[in-house]
This record gives sequence, C-alpha cells and structure tokens, in this order.
Amino acid sequence: MTDEPTGARRRGVRAGLRGWGGVAGMAAACALTAAVTLLPLSHGGAALGADPAGRGSALPAKADDCTDPEASLRPSTAGGPNIDAIRERGKLVVGVDQNSYQWGFRRPLDPEETADGAVKASAGRLEGFDIDLARAIAADILGSEDAIIFRAIPTNQRIAALDSGAVDIVVRTMTINCARIEQVAFSTAYFQAGQQVLAPKGQKITGYDASLSGKRVCTAEGSTAYEAMEKNAFGAVFRDEHDGGPGDEDLLTVPNQLDCLVRLQQGLVDAIVTDNALAAGQAAQDPAVELKGSPFTTEYYGVATKLGKDDLVRRVNHVLDEYRKGPWMAAYTRWLKDDLPGITAPPQPKYREG
Repeated sequence: MTDEPTGARRRGVRAGLRGWGGVAGMAAACALTAAVTLLPLSHGGAALGADPAGRGSALPAKADDCTDPEASLRPSTAGGPNIDAIRERGKLVVGVDQNSYQWGFRRPLDPEETADGAVKASAGRLEGFDIDLARAIAADILGSEDAIIFRAIPTNQRIAALDSGAVDIVVRTMTINCARIEQVAFSTAYFQAGQQVLAPKGQKITGYDASLSGKRVCTAEGSTAYEAMEKNAFGAVFRDEHDGGPGDEDLLTVPNQLDCLVRLQQGLVDAIVTDNALAAGQAAQDPAVELKGSPFTTEYYGVATKLGKDDLVRRVNHVLDEYRKGPWMAAYTRWLKDDLPGITAPPQPKYREG
C-alpha cells in the first residue's frame, strides 16, 4: 500500500489522537471531506440513490435455517452485470467509516503537509485496515487502488446505503450474522472480533456482567452490541427514553460508534459495549479508558453487498483469497498489532455449496 508511515510518523499519529485532543483532532480531520462523500442520515432506511445494476437471482437465507452465516459464495474472477457496471463507471463506490481509529480514519495534519500555508493533498487521507482492503478490491477490479470513491456512512445506515445503490460495497467493521444475511450478501470473513466492555480505568466495572447494573451504557444503533444488550443488559440502562420534547436527543444509542467515546469522556455514560477491535483503538486514543473483562461473543467481519450481486461477492472473495496470502498480515501489523496483539493469521474462508 502507498504512504506507508515510518515509526516516527506512526507514533506521531498515535500521540495526536489520544484523549480529548485525539477526539478533537479526529473531528478536525473528518472535516476534510474533499476525498469522501458523506451520506445523509436516513433513520427510515429511505433510498439514498439509484442502484445501477439491480438485483441478481440469489435469494436471501432465512434466519430460522441459518447455521453457518460466514459461509459465502466460492471465489471467481469472472465478470457479470455488477462488475461490468463498476468498470463502466470507472470507480468502485465503497461505504466506509472515517472516525474509527486504525480501521477507517483521517490521518491528522502533519506540519510538513501545511508548509507555506498550503495543505497538501495527502493531508487528511483516509487510512486504516478497512481502507487498505477497500483499495485492494478496487485495484483488482479496476486496476488501480485509487479508482475508488469513499462514502462515509454511519453504523445504522450500512444496509440502507447498499439497498439504495448509493454504494457498491460496505467495508466497515460489519459483523456477519444470521439476521443480516437476510438483508445483504457477505463475503467470506476477513477479521474475527468479539463484543467487550470499554470503561474508565477507575470505574468499578469488571466486564459484561452484574457490575453493569444501574450503569448507563452506550451502543451504536443497528450494531450487534445493541442486540447483545437487548438480550441481557444486566440491569444497565441502555435505551433512550423520549417524551417527544424539543430537547430530546439520542444519548445512549448513537448513529456512529465514536460518539459513545465522546459521551464517555464527557461523563454522560458510564461504559460502552462494542467490538473489541474498535474498543482497542479507542483505548489507544484515550489512556484513561480500558477494556474490561473478556470478549463475550465471537464475531466475524465481512464485506457486504446488496443481495443478489453474486458476481461481485465472488470477485471480492477472490480478492480476499489473495489478500490472506500476505497483504492481510502486513495490514494487521501496520494498523492493529500494537493495540490488538496476538493475532497470527486471518480467519479461514468458509464456502457454501453452489
């Protein structure tokens, strides 16, 4: 991948993102939107754009019959209507995050990038583990990792963006599960994560257990963390209660996961439940918080497409087969190893018959 940071640059990025300065720095970086399109928030899942290629013939799996949601279509380099549409456009449109440290985030401004009062094009460049993978997919389909349009989407709009055709694929720490495979088509798994609790170091919270009783817990809307709290909250308060007044706002359930960290730092919530992979990045940003207990689920991230886009799913699975042979570990070492050590290999792919 291009723009490989030196050790000094990596340390500088980490230092610039820690604590309140980190969140503020990330917010400033996120304001640089020249290279990314921000999708409007649509709670009702309304259409965000036209789907150029439409659906294929594949039918969604039924959650009641789901036993192995990570099993995907076998890889292929063959073309198809959706691959052809992307090539005709000349760009792969990818839904991503731009505020998840080490996954999809904007690199803070470097003094060298603002010399002579001018900001260089590389300033605020989207980087991270998911961004590297998205660029690899673009390079395979279109011959260039820069033949890509990034569209920043909140957690709760990932499926809506695919349904509307606003994006071709979503590469945004999206967990594969039985409920979601009825709504979107997934690639094979490219990362294993698990739900875990993030809280201030001084809090008497020990993990996903009775220590959460009476605590205010923040999760992202549409996330597997929220689903976990619905099943067992251990007496925690995790739902927003609205009375319809003008001052109502979502405090505990937020569109973007990073919003939970801001609320935690402001003392508005006591803890966060999220993927440990994301939480590790937030703990790296703010030394006052830490992961509590152990992961209490096993989850796998996949690249998502609209249901029926079989040719695109198979092509992404081909890219992932090649990515696992070396680039995956290079990306893990660059972005995640410092904060999420101990991973020795990517998850192995699973394929279903047909």
